[in-house]
Amino acid sequence: MTQLDTTSEAAVAPVPTRRRVLVTGGVVAAAAAVTAACGSTSTPPAGAPVSGGSGSGSTVSTADIPVGGGVVLEGKQVVITQPTAGTYKAFSAVCTHQGCIVVQVADGTITCPCHMGQFSAADGSVQGGPPPAPLAEVAITVSGTTITLA
Repeated sequence: MTQLDTTSEAAVAPVPTRRRVLVTGGVVAAAAAVTAACGSTSTPPAGAPVSGGSGSGSTVSTADIPVGGGVVLEGKQVVITQPTAGTYKAFSAVCTHQGCIVVQVADGTITCPCHMGQFSAADGSVQGGPPPAPLAEVAITVSGTTITLA
């Protein structure tokens, strides 16, 4: 005698359709792309001088600004540089390409981590990458060893 299969259809796992597999794969790929594109840019590379400076308000000590370098005041969205000894400049820290905050100032160059846009620490002009315009200059005053955002 032959035995009958008594397994009900409800107990059998459904087989995904080709369409469902493709749609699910597309959703996963899109989510991965959005996550990569919108990842945090506030974590600087190791050793990058990103800080609030010694001035957590609107002042910074000149001792915090290395020659050829600078500091990024994330809360103020300002980058302060010292392109040559005793000359201090300040610019918007918002990259003109897609609005990321720059994270590093070294060797006379301000760098944006999103697409590696580069700006001059002396005048904010575009030095490389995709930014379409220079960083806007921000007014500062230097009095003794204190730099104050105007």
